[in-house]
Amino acid sequence: MAYVKELKNVERGRIKEYAEEYPNAVYHAGERPWHEKADIALPCATQNEINGEQAQALIDNGVIAVAEGANMPSLPEAIKIFQDAKILYAPGKASNAGGVSVSGLEMSQNSERLSWTSKEVDDYLKRIMNDIHENCVKYGTQADGYINYVKGANVAGFMKVANAMMAQGIV
Repeated sequence: MAYVKELKNVERGRIKEYAEEYPNAVYHAGERPWHEKADIALPCATQNEINGEQAQALIDNGVIAVAEGANMPSLPEAIKIFQDAKILYAPGKASNAGGVSVSGLEMSQNSERLSWTSKEVDDYLKRIMNDIHENCVKYGTQADGYINYVKGANVAGFMKVANAMMAQGIV
């Protein structure tokens, strides 16, 4: 991981270079990795990158969790396959909320002319992400115990807007 962090964050290199440095790594030029055997899939690059066929390949190859780190990388048919398989599926609107949250924290600091330490920002972010998880569990837990994070995130978002509207006297 240290090499990947250095490669991506400092050298701005490509993951192909990781595969060249570590010969046991699997890299397929021009292909997506969703047919590889894995426990966890982290689609973090582009919108609409996992289709139904690729989602089924992930399930068939033993994936137990998919956590999105991009905006809508899984197509609707892929999401259905993940949910039907009852794996942990964390949609980007929940799992990728950290970046938007940190931007909001930065705006708060700027408007209040404050400067928080990196630990303070990290603590706020952990609290925000924990709250998102708790709300997804609260609103997305099904009768069989499966947590539908899509439903949970959608209902939690709706409740936040509805409560704000009621607090403003709009509804």
